[in-house]
Amino acid sequence: MKRFLLGAAVVLLIVFGVRYCENQQNEREQLAQNSQLIQEQIKNVGKLVVTEGNFSQVWSYKDSKKFYLDVFSARKKALIVVNAKVTVSYDLSELETEIDQENKRVIIKSIPKEELNIYPDIQYYDVTQDYLNQFEASDYNTIKKKVTASIKKKVEASSIKSNAQNRLISELSKIYILTNSMGWTLEYNDMPVNSQNDFNDIKL
Repeated sequence: MKRFLLGAAVVLLIVFGVRYCENQQNEREQLAQNSQLIQEQIKNVGKLVVTEGNFSQVWSYKDSKKFYLDVFSARKKALIVVNAKVTVSYDLSELETEIDQENKRVIIKSIPKEELNIYPDIQYYDVTQDYLNQFEASDYNTIKKKVTASIKKKVEASSIKSNAQNRLISELSKIYILTNSMGWTLEYNDMPVNSQNDFNDIKL
């Protein structure tokens, strides 16, 4: 009887041991699969997110030069019409992440900064210039710099940047949705992201 009980105990230990090893193996395989899915999602998110806008402006340019002890002056002026295409982009291929498979964590280590580009199309009308004060390359360069600075101020006062951030958050939320569905934790700045709304508090 004792031998029977001892044999039964050994068999049970072997069965439980095999099942434990199988469960451990299944968990490792599941972790590896989840990790791969997350890596694929991060790869899919890693694209260029671009928000475009168009800005227009009309202004006049005037310049004068004095000659002969300020007795004579030479003038030039033009009406300038500017139509500028503006893009605000985030290159999410530069998104830095770390996958902690053991603790089921995905850590966003760095979010790329926005990139602002202004492409002004400058048209000149009603151009008048005196012989001694004509338009030169330096004038056009100065005008372009002033135009770009002026458009940039308009961009800062518009909603294009916030729209771009909303698109960025939408892309990052895809990572949260996947990790959350798998029971993983998404972190940024040493803080867990507990909902999609938490991304709105991220300082970019």
